[in-house]
Amino acid sequence: MSWLQALVLGLVQGLTEFLPVSSDGHLELANVLLGTRQAENLTFSVVLHGATVLATLVVFWTEIRRLLRGMAAKGRNREKNFVLKLAVSMIPVFFVGVFFKDWIEGFFHGRLAVVGLFLLLTAALMALALLRKPGSRDISFGDALVMGVGQAAAVMPGLSRSAATISAGMLLGDRREDLAKFSFLMPIVPILGANLLDLWRGELSSASVGWLPLAVGFLTAFGTGLVTCRWMIGLVRRGKLAGFAVYCAAVGLAAILFSLLRK
Repeated sequence: MSWLQALVLGLVQGLTEFLPVSSDGHLELANVLLGTRQAENLTFSVVLHGATVLATLVVFWTEIRRLLRGMAAKGRNREKNFVLKLAVSMIPVFFVGVFFKDWIEGFFHGRLAVVGLFLLLTAALMALALLRKPGSRDISFGDALVMGVGQAAAVMPGLSRSAATISAGMLLGDRREDLAKFSFLMPIVPILGANLLDLWRGELSSASVGWLPLAVGFLTAFGTGLVTCRWMIGLVRRGKLAGFAVYCAAVGLAAILFSLLRK
């Protein structure tokens, strides 16, 4: 992988991680178009996701610091409840990661038709959620678990994690201003855990991707992720997601058509 390919992939990750369009799906499409090797894709994807998690930490640092202070305080409080809900939301993705990791990785090999189908599902989820009247509920523990199921399902390339989790919350009637924050904080521990596990196993240091492409991709994804994360928070609060549903439907159909033409 060249540094220029890494730059393009970093831009794709940073622009699409927080938008409801599936970063994994777009990375799969970009890998096919750029011709990057399959052996490089998963390792590089883990690094890029680590970069956008770091962007999340920066954007939400004030909120994270407040949560940490609340966790250190005595007695039950809103911050502890919020963190416990985040923990509940992580259960499904840990279950999927432990028992279905190898099976899921089989979908990350340029299967454009699969990416296209899941992009169409992403579009359908957002369209369905937008038909729901804006809710005013607090996110409950049950809601957190349902959103966690959405996050676990979104390990499939083409199914947007933010679309699945935010749409689930909207359908449940939760307040939109709470959903963006909760959705973006949900993947921090699972993704950081995956990065640390790869480092511990030595998979990143032994990967065929050079350190220069890794650094270029990481920095590019981090920088663009900072901008996109802040932008997406405002879009969710205003419910401006219809354009993304149309976009996902169009790209999904294009991916399926391209896949058929390649045969």
